[in-house]
Amino acid sequence: MAAPHTETRPGRGRAVLAVLAAATLFGTTGTAQALGPSGSTPLGVGAVRIAIGGAGLLAVLPLLGGRRRDAVSLWRTRWGVLAGLTTALYQVCFFGGVSRAGVALGTLVTIGSGPVFTGLLSWVLLRERPRASWVLATSVCVLGLALLVGSGATSPGVDPVGLLLAVVSGFGYAVYTVAAKRLMNDGHRSDEVMTAAFGLGGVVLVPVLLTEPLGWVATPSGLVMALWLGLATITVAYVLFGRGLRHLPAGPVTTLVLAEPVVATLLGVVVLGEALAPLGWVGAAFVLAGLALQGVVSARGRPGSQVPGGLQDGLPAGGLPL
Repeated sequence: MAAPHTETRPGRGRAVLAVLAAATLFGTTGTAQALGPSGSTPLGVGAVRIAIGGAGLLAVLPLLGGRRRDAVSLWRTRWGVLAGLTTALYQVCFFGGVSRAGVALGTLVTIGSGPVFTGLLSWVLLRERPRASWVLATSVCVLGLALLVGSGATSPGVDPVGLLLAVVSGFGYAVYTVAAKRLMNDGHRSDEVMTAAFGLGGVVLVPVLLTEPLGWVATPSGLVMALWLGLATITVAYVLFGRGLRHLPAGPVTTLVLAEPVVATLLGVVVLGEALAPLGWVGAAFVLAGLALQGVVSARGRPGSQVPGGLQDGLPAGGLPL
């Protein structure tokens, strides 16, 4: 177990910026797929993305100061296995959920449930008790996300299986985040943890690669899309995500990642020429307000009691401090 240390405000501020940068890259996923070739399938794209991204993490790990041997050794730990399995789980269930429940509703359920699950799991498993500021920021973001996504929803039907898959995806993302955080609290490097999770997740999804049509990867636009989704939205994004998760509690990190749908929406409007209803702009403003609140609180931190890994997230027995 790594010795607790005091995290400086500048360090926490950089961690917030790293998570927001990762969320920005995550938000390019939908636009990249829209600009890609026809003939691809959601599961095939997801499997190719994680395979390339995991390989990219393995390739750059020595340049980041990590060791591949140490990353692979995490596959022999229960938290490492859990992080890898749930990395594959949330990818597959997300693409399955949006294909059945629709992009709007599936995205809302997955992304909206992720921070809630993460906050509860990190409270139970990591002793990172939620603060009132996190509850408020997350509530504002989820409300804004509902307005943002709902303003563009056009399908009146609701597929229960699709909704269930979306919920499982949100839960899988939460478990992955908490497992990764636990490994970091135990003293493992963030880049080695990310490499272990996505490397194992890529191995688990090999059967998907063997069953989905992948001819689109051989086309110029397909190759560009695959490389962007793998290297930018996995390799680079999760190095940044891991750096942020190293210094911030798991719950607030997943709340900051809610910047992703705002970026995706703005790219849809600017790049793809999509229209956004007035209610959607109101929703985007709510999400940005919640992100600003969470970002300021996370960057400021607070002195006082600490938990493993230097997280100043102690909570008096009587309430939820801001």
